Amino acid sequence: MATTPRTPARLGAGAAALLLTTAALTSGTAAAASEGPHAAATVCEPFDTIPMGKYWLNNNLWGQDAGSGSQCVEDLYQSGDTIGWRTEWQWGGEPYEVKSYVSSVLGWHWGWNAENTGLPVPLWTEEPLTTTWDYDIRTDGPASVAYDMWVHDVPDPTWEDDPSDEVMVWLSAHHGAGPLGQRIDTVTVGGEQWDLYRGEIRGDDGQLLWHVHSFVHTSGTDSFTGDLTAFTDHLAARGSLSWDQHLSSVQSGIEVFQGSGELQTNAYSVTKG
Repeated sequence: MATTPRTPARLGAGAAALLLTTAALTSGTAAAASEGPHAAATVCEPFDTIPMGKYWLNNNLWGQDAGSGSQCVEDLYQSGDTIGWRTEWQWGGEPYEVKSYVSSVLGWHWGWNAENTGLPVPLWTEEPLTTTWDYDIRTDGPASVAYDMWVHDVPDPTWEDDPSDEVMVWLSAHHGAGPLGQRIDTVTVGGEQWDLYRGEIRGDDGQLLWHVHSFVHTSGTDSFTGDLTAFTDHLAARGSLSWDQHLSSVQSGIEVFQGSGELQTNAYSVTKG
């Protein structure tokens, strides 16, 4: 695995856009990652992992260099396709730079892909990806609870294959957290209203790396049940994605910008078909 887990910086509504570029993993972290997820009840080391069946929990502290602090993730239970987990954090530093995206991962993640996930799938598939997520959150700083889905142009991506698009579904935003890019529309997907944003991730040389599409729940919710392909279908129907692209990953977690808090996932699942 030659690149770090990456997620773009998210900025509050009043802040200027700021992109964080990816730094290379230290050799120790890369070596640990090459051995794969390992069993644990609680992990606090950056990028450490906990396997939970077809999912794995990622203590993804990708933006830790933008501040100081710590974060841990703990598995609570697994029952079939449903899991529970929690994370607790304390972060200082710039309030509009993301410090972490501690999350559950299903599918591709820069070289990681557990077995029997059902992903990738072509966007033209008629099979739903049904999800349920019920959570509680306590935070005194900017944070967002969001799905993060990756889309590739190739059907079986490896760590060498950057995504073409990132599709985020923000269930709630707290204390000024906001998505990358500009709001382009307010849409109804899955019977609920979302503000749709579009942004870009570019490298140091200005080259476009991938597009970011963010659906932000207009009123915020701590419980969601729906078909995740409805979001990629909406983007494909409006020409923002192509039907022959592939949904390679579904992640769910908390983007923390600053402050302290706790997210507890009471029940979470993603099932195909």
